[in-house]
Amino acid sequence: MDYLLGKLLILPGILLGISIHEFAHGYAAVQMGDNTPLMQGRLTLNPIKHLDPFGFLCLLLFGFGWAKPVMINSRNFNNPRRDDTIVSVAGPLANLIIAFIFTGLMKVVDTFLPYNAFNQILWIVLSGTVQINLVLMVFNLIPIPPLDGHHILGNIVGAPVWNFYYKYREHLRFFTLLLIVFGFVGRFISPMVSFFYNLLMNVFF
Repeated sequence: MDYLLGKLLILPGILLGISIHEFAHGYAAVQMGDNTPLMQGRLTLNPIKHLDPFGFLCLLLFGFGWAKPVMINSRNFNNPRRDDTIVSVAGPLANLIIAFIFTGLMKVVDTFLPYNAFNQILWIVLSGTVQINLVLMVFNLIPIPPLDGHHILGNIVGAPVWNFYYKYREHLRFFTLLLIVFGFVGRFISPMVSFFYNLLMNVFF
């Protein structure tokens, strides 16, 4: 029962996190000159439009997962290398902003609302939203396909990295899934998530 309750309490954070992440990608792409996300109906905060069933299940069960990627056409960008980097950074940055805002809401609850069972649950939901958005931010910056980090690294380094990704793309995807299922991703990024969580808490508390 406690396990199921815990999953239910982090569900709002997961749905908000993946929605804002993919919306930010789409919005940035449109601003850079590519209307593909708009034409595909991805410029929305409706989580149903962004859910990847398997990625959502991994996120719910293992704490790490992914949404359905927003499709972009970099040929519509004025500066493909720069603009694709901006689009890739937009998702993780949006998650950081949400984490910042919800840490502020935690401060409001702590300062102005009475201590009771309902507000305890509200605190857990807010805290879970902060943590899941930090997880999405850090996880998506890992430079392995299909995560945002591989676009960022590829655009910075150039052809050698893109050629490597193209050659081993499916192997790297399978490798990433194994890392998630067997807990290695958690060991790698949990310290960074904790660092950012503590940093935000120190800003507000």
